[in-house]
Amino acid sequence: MTRRTARPLLAATGALALALTLTACGSGEETAADAGKDAGATRTVETAMGEVEVPEAPKRVVVLDTAELDSALTLGVKPVGAVRSDAAGGFASYLPEKELAGIENVGVIAQPNLEAIAALKPDLILTSKVRDEARYAQLSKIAATVMTENTGYPWKENFQVHAEALGKQKEADRATAAYEKRTAEVTEAVGGPAEAEKTEVNVVRFVEGADIRIYGRKNYIGTLLADVGLGRPAITDKATDGFSYDVSPEKIDLADADVVFTATYGDPEKAKETQTTRSALWRSLDAVKSGAVHKVEDELWIQGIGYTAAQQILDELEEALTSAS
Repeated sequence: MTRRTARPLLAATGALALALTLTACGSGEETAADAGKDAGATRTVETAMGEVEVPEAPKRVVVLDTAELDSALTLGVKPVGAVRSDAAGGFASYLPEKELAGIENVGVIAQPNLEAIAALKPDLILTSKVRDEARYAQLSKIAATVMTENTGYPWKENFQVHAEALGKQKEADRATAAYEKRTAEVTEAVGGPAEAEKTEVNVVRFVEGADIRIYGRKNYIGTLLADVGLGRPAITDKATDGFSYDVSPEKIDLADADVVFTATYGDPEKAKETQTTRSALWRSLDAVKSGAVHKVEDELWIQGIGYTAAQQILDELEEALTSAS
């Protein structure tokens, strides 16, 4: 494995333009077919809560997690309302500002403001059981509510549910095709499938109020690495439920790999990032010594969960893995 030079990663505009091009046809412009649909017509969607009748062509959509927001915008649908990751922050910065303009804040993830949602008079709500199962009855009284079982790892399956609920299957097919094309391009850029498999990659997340997470295979970012065909160190197979193997700063050496990507959620001091990355143990990592550690945005790599996020992550991944030493 050729060691790579660490350098700041920027979300590439090319992939973003591609994603927006794929979905532009649905960005608020009503087609003749849409105009001709009966406003009262409905379709049946299979959800984690059973069959749900949704409007044939939803016009006012509220999304209650970052994955649902990515899905909607990828499919060319601007929600009228969305939650945020936390009360202090805004919507994910990797998403186009013009696409976010006008979306009303309806609370934070797993704590939506039901009154604010009702005031928007939505005809469709997208969320998941893991976030809002306890509020399903209340949400369903406001509008047709489509829930997936979980978030993160099954993001591709969830996206198809979102597309079905929104009536945007053609747009979904274009997004998935573009993703498959881009992953194949990144695989070739790093030397082909055999070379990709020899390159072991770890993703480390410093989390305020929790241990350091070495991400396993069964999460959003793990699926992207797998789709490119990249190798993963043995430690990832010890991840609880495949999600993450959590360590203290004193065991950060377990995170070593050919290439390491790091993200931080919350304050770096409280997340133990500062303490860890200043330690002798951190400096002893092969990835650190070879300049193959890359700091990435948590909003994009961990919280994004969708095809628009994926296009940008793949750009950054290719940049990091192909940078000359």
